[in-house]
Amino acid sequence: LLRSAVDRAFNRISVDGDTSTNDSVLMLSNGASGVEVKDEAGLARFAEALDQVCLTLAQKIVRDGEGASKFVTLSVVGAQDEAAASQIAKTIATSLLVKTALAGGDPNWGRVLAAAGRAGLELDPDRLGLWISSEGEGELQLVRDGQAAEWEESEATKILAEAEITMRLDLGQGEASATVWTCDLTHGYISINGDYRS
Repeated sequence: LLRSAVDRAFNRISVDGDTSTNDSVLMLSNGASGVEVKDEAGLARFAEALDQVCLTLAQKIVRDGEGASKFVTLSVVGAQDEAAASQIAKTIATSLLVKTALAGGDPNWGRVLAAAGRAGLELDPDRLGLWISSEGEGELQLVRDGQAAEWEESEATKILAEAEITMRLDLGQGEASATVWTCDLTHGYISINGDYRS
């Protein structure tokens, strides 16, 4: 259950695209709660709770990312399968050019599509659609059928100025999807890591 929960949570986040040899997730049980899982229904409830705990903790890592000012939910939809959607989403989420554009509030959709294009999977540019949204400003389509949609830069700037942003990329290939969580990359990240001494 933990391995499955980690795949849907901790393995779908990125602060800087780097990993450490001591990045670990452990689950311990000592029986002190007195709770026992005795049947399939109990196991399903436990799995659901474990998924929620792992997702909450994973997202807290992103929110607390070094120098991060924006929390970004990135969904890739319309993929042929979940593995493809995940691979493309992770490539975008770790793109330094995408992350710095987010830091600068720049609606540079070309960086997002370029990252998707280098994920190692075949894409049809003419089918791509890209939207950005925030709770305070609503949703805005930046790309339709692989081309710039009609939108005002001021609308996009308002969305990207929010602390929490959602990006949705539709590949137009199928029904599968995957979501990852990332953050922007600011000068604060460089300051923290440039001044760090071991």
